[in-house]
Amino acid sequence: MVLADLGRRINSAISSLNRSPTIDDKQLDAALKEICTALLESDVNVKLVASLRSRVRTKVKAALEGGADKAKEAQRRNVVQKTVFDELVSLVNPGVEPYKPKKGQSNIIMAVGLQGNGKTTTCTKLAVYYQKRGFKSCIVCADTFRAGAFDQTRQSATKAKVAYFGSYTETDPVVIAAQGVEKFRKERFEIIIVDTSGRHKQEKDLFAEMEQISAAVKPDMTILVLDASIGQAAEAQSRAFKEAADFGAIIVTKMDGHAKGGGAISAVAATQTPIIFLGTGEHLSDLERFAPEPFISKMLGMGDIQGLVEQMQEMAQRDPEKQKEVMKNLEQGKFSIKDWREQMGNVMSMGSISKFASMIPGLPDMAGSEEEISSKFKRMIYMTDSMTAYELESDGLCFVDMEKDGKTPIGVNWRAQRVARGSGTSVAEVEEMLFQYRMMANMAKGAGGKNGWIQAMQKMQAAAGGKGRGPNGMPSPAQIQAMQKALPPGMLQKLRSGGMGGIQDMMRQMMPGGEMPDMAEMQRMMQGMGMGGGMPGMGGGRGMPNMADMMRMMGGGR
Repeated sequence: MVLADLGRRINSAISSLNRSPTIDDKQLDAALKEICTALLESDVNVKLVASLRSRVRTKVKAALEGGADKAKEAQRRNVVQKTVFDELVSLVNPGVEPYKPKKGQSNIIMAVGLQGNGKTTTCTKLAVYYQKRGFKSCIVCADTFRAGAFDQTRQSATKAKVAYFGSYTETDPVVIAAQGVEKFRKERFEIIIVDTSGRHKQEKDLFAEMEQISAAVKPDMTILVLDASIGQAAEAQSRAFKEAADFGAIIVTKMDGHAKGGGAISAVAATQTPIIFLGTGEHLSDLERFAPEPFISKMLGMGDIQGLVEQMQEMAQRDPEKQKEVMKNLEQGKFSIKDWREQMGNVMSMGSISKFASMIPGLPDMAGSEEEISSKFKRMIYMTDSMTAYELESDGLCFVDMEKDGKTPIGVNWRAQRVARGSGTSVAEVEEMLFQYRMMANMAKGAGGKNGWIQAMQKMQAAAGGKGRGPNGMPSPAQIQAMQKALPPGMLQKLRSGGMGGIQDMMRQMMPGGEMPDMAEMQRMMQGMGMGGGMPGMGGGRGMPNMADMMRMMGGGR
């Protein structure tokens, strides 16, 4: 994933500060050097990086002037982490609100950009995005320069069930754009997306053509479609497009690749234009709404709770009755293996599993390609397919032999061996799968009841005034303040600072009785599985501790 390596390196620099008994100028400079080097190697503009370094040093200087008083170290560490986080957010947040389409009227959106940046695919994704949200969407293909452009639009729009307009005979893109927009205006389409030819800043004739199209259709918003791999050329190209087309938003494509991605950040700063969407894959649904803070949070491994909630809501819409049943069980603190299996199936049906996992706070990047990860998920589902109805409806404890007291686990019983044989897997893999389930089940137990986190989240939502009332459905400033007040004292600061303390606090509150396994012990155990501290259930099972130990750790013996 683009910028994943950057996030790991910045996290490493921040972690080095966390491990230091005190924070002085020398340690701060070392951490800032590592952060700035990572940004430069990700193709972020040199001037931007120098400015970030200067601002961070200025803002934390006051916190460090108080000497080496250990009582203040935690506060100083939070100041450093929060400042780094805020400055990274400022790189991708120009503070400008993009145009927001309005229902009941025609909203004309024109897409511009370089050749090969994915404009045509992005136009279809954008039409699908708005169509899912109740807008009547369509596409006008005004790209007469590239051979096969109209055929591509026709094929993708037909697949997406989106109306389209273009011509095999007319060669003037200005005429096509004007005719298409006029036609769809009369038919009362609400989102009219005009796809234009790709062009380079040195192609003056094509730039003049782009200006003529803009004058003919008078777009409410012009979007620059930018490839994540553009690198240092991003600033010059984006400035040229800004001067010619005065675009009001940016969509960054191919974020599912392994490009450096810093150039796209540089384009935001160079043009003071907000990113509104990220293209994260080849499927028509692979278009994510962009928000600065969640983006940086996810990049640093701190998750994206808002994005996670949106994904869960989308899953719920696919099969409302099933999801109602699961939510009812969760509210009662119940979560069977069958419930877990259904949720795994839902996640797999949504596309990228690693993208979904990156939204969960504290969950490291899963090793391996998307295909490998998907294969491992399928193997876990095969294991549940080999279970009986009794086992599926259980909490997993039937897979462990108990002492006479019925509470203390002593080892794996014959059920795990039978499931392994039936699914073509190993007992170690079955143990890993059950361990992953136990983690989720314990969180479910902490979800229900009067003191459960589901009710806490509902209280937070009520305190914030319900659904987001800000731009693009985001919470308004007043809602954000209300939600901050609803959080436990100090947790917001810990989560935003990037430290594991806040995540541990949140997880501890999700666990039944407020108890949580020791994180260092869990890390050692995961490394023993061959996961490198990664997600349980994703490792190869080497050096696997016995199931009894895992169940004891995860609360199976209580």
